[in-house]
Amino acid sequence: MDNNTLDYESALMARAAWYYYYCDMTQQDIAEKLGMTRLKVIKLLDKARASGMIQFKIRSVDERRMELEQALMEKYNLQDCFLVPAPQDEADVNENVAQAASMYIGGRVSDDTFINIGYGDTTGRVLNHLAQSTDYHLSFISLTGGVGYYLPSVDALGSQHKLYLIPTPLIASTKEIAEAITSEKSVNDVQQLIPLSKISVVGIGALDPAATIVQSGALSQSDQLFLEQSGAIGDILSHFFDRDGQLIETELESRTISTPLSTLAGLDNVIGVAAGKRKVDAIHAALLGNYLNVLISDEDTAEALLNIN
Repeated sequence: MDNNTLDYESALMARAAWYYYYCDMTQQDIAEKLGMTRLKVIKLLDKARASGMIQFKIRSVDERRMELEQALMEKYNLQDCFLVPAPQDEADVNENVAQAASMYIGGRVSDDTFINIGYGDTTGRVLNHLAQSTDYHLSFISLTGGVGYYLPSVDALGSQHKLYLIPTPLIASTKEIAEAITSEKSVNDVQQLIPLSKISVVGIGALDPAATIVQSGALSQSDQLFLEQSGAIGDILSHFFDRDGQLIETELESRTISTPLSTLAGLDNVIGVAAGKRKVDAIHAALLGNYLNVLISDEDTAEALLNIN
């Protein structure tokens, strides 16, 4: 683990101490908040004291992170927020955030847990890290078509985990074809697993040339230009939204084979995994749209989000 990657146990110790000493939460309340047993909370508090983390106040670096997380939860009505230190090189941000997300999720799963997962670079990294780091048997459910987005993760899953793919392209050539495809039994069988999942993990895309959907060629330059002119600022699961987080209804939307944002908003434990300067406006809009329960990001992105009026 490099210096840019948050030590997860240390972060849990800091969070437990913050809630216990600053928020006057009981150990049972903290256990429920962090998704663990009360005994684990007691051990974290004991270790925080023994390590010197608690010295009448939380270390300044951890205190600042706690303040940012609490401020984001309050501003955007989130159930939880987990931040990693900003990397020296922004090219590392996806990897750092993905590692943090896999550790965060890893502490909340058990054998045979179902996890919904969206496409994209960061979510693919989350899937890979989680598959390699957990001893549990997990099942991953794709939230979109576009089998090719998920296949690079298959080798990491091995035989221990299962990946249920929606066997379709991400974007069909016509609305009619999209409707016909989504009515197929093989598609419906996978989609029926989505509400059964304990956790959903999605990325947040910015509408720019570096976006996964643009880089893959699924979105043409003319589509991108049209979306920009229509007021699109970003997307979740290839559903594009404006600066207020409202879905933009376009002909492209009618051809997209993906879990609707309205369905996503109705799920519990939807974790958004995204960071970086170019994504700040898109993350802000996604949070305004109330599609997420949890945000995992980095400190620089958090600062930028809090500075948006």
